[in-house]
Amino acid sequence: MNDKITQLCRRCNTTTVFCNLGADRVIVNLMCLLSDHDEICDFIRDYSDVASALYKTNINLSEYILKAVLEDDNFYIRGIAQGKVFDSYIVEAVENELKIFQELSRFTPEDVTADIDYDGFLPKWRTSEIDFVAEYNKRLENIGKFGYGKYSQNRMFILRNGETVPVKYPDTQRLEHLYGYNRERQAVIDNTLALLDGKSAQNALLYGDAGTGKSSTIKAIVNEYADRGLRLIEITKEQLRDIPQIIDEISHNPLKFIIFIDDLTFTSGEDGFGSLKAMLEGSSSARSDNTVIYATSNRRHLVKETFSERDGDDVHRNDTMQELISLSARFGLRVNFSRPDKKEFVRIAGEIAVQNGIEITDGKDFELRAERFVMSSGNGRSPRTARQFVNQLINEMTMEVKI
Repeated sequence: MNDKITQLCRRCNTTTVFCNLGADRVIVNLMCLLSDHDEICDFIRDYSDVASALYKTNINLSEYILKAVLEDDNFYIRGIAQGKVFDSYIVEAVENELKIFQELSRFTPEDVTADIDYDGFLPKWRTSEIDFVAEYNKRLENIGKFGYGKYSQNRMFILRNGETVPVKYPDTQRLEHLYGYNRERQAVIDNTLALLDGKSAQNALLYGDAGTGKSSTIKAIVNEYADRGLRLIEITKEQLRDIPQIIDEISHNPLKFIIFIDDLTFTSGEDGFGSLKAMLEGSSSARSDNTVIYATSNRRHLVKETFSERDGDDVHRNDTMQELISLSARFGLRVNFSRPDKKEFVRIAGEIAVQNGIEITDGKDFELRAERFVMSSGNGRSPRTARQFVNQLINEMTMEVKI
């Protein structure tokens, strides 16, 4: 290899702030490629390894390495996010390393094969002229929108073995794809915007009948405002005790988080009831300015109770009952998603039908067919049932075309 490549390889070994990138598969393969090779076969193998790793995500080497740099989770970006001022030596090291990765990202296939005696086919990649220092400074200036590490790369997470991990196939639904419940949905949107704007936001309970779009509303809001720094961490009822741990991890993160608990219902005396109650009361370990708790439930009071419990032998039965039904009151925002009446159901079904390219020529017939579907499905009126009805219409139209 020529002196330029040799010097760059040596400089790459000086990285201290972005040392995590030394484990990145594309960068590892590129460093192997830029090292000396005694055999042409070894060179071809290392060259192909670079292309193979790069092709999985990006054909452009410069864009790939820049993305890796911008999303790297290191002490410097964490400190900047918390308002820390670093010594000039560290700032100088950061700029130097950015220039190293910039230079590394500009190696073209022609650069690395110029001195190689091989005329067979080799896969190529593209490069771009990108100012890494300028781009990194832009990221730091907008750290509240982009974040860093895994939270900059993904928008929805689950808790697995005590660690937040990205959802492999996140829900992609947007607000424009939801129908009905505009007033209810707007209340949740306004509360979320307050969180994003750094204002006082409330923990929220969305309760009501199944299929009315409670969970879809929350996920659609995250998709809508992810580019403003909104993220979602979904947990199960069994993981409620892990919320303080989650909040400790994200409390200093510049992004905003919704901790989401879907279909939340307790039975009397069940584990987790007291934990959630304490968190909603705002204990020091359970609340952060960048986090809210959103839950959905089919029950307003979140607790299943039996007649025997209501008539039980507890000396202070009234106090016990008040304790059971008080949990929902600890959510500052409570929004009811009730079943739509016949007129609203038909309107929602009509909107979904039009969105799917179905022309409604006979409104009365459409209404009758919609009601007939509700009766036959046994699911009651809801946006979910309306969508199922429209899907049936689409299937019928497809069958008619085939015939």
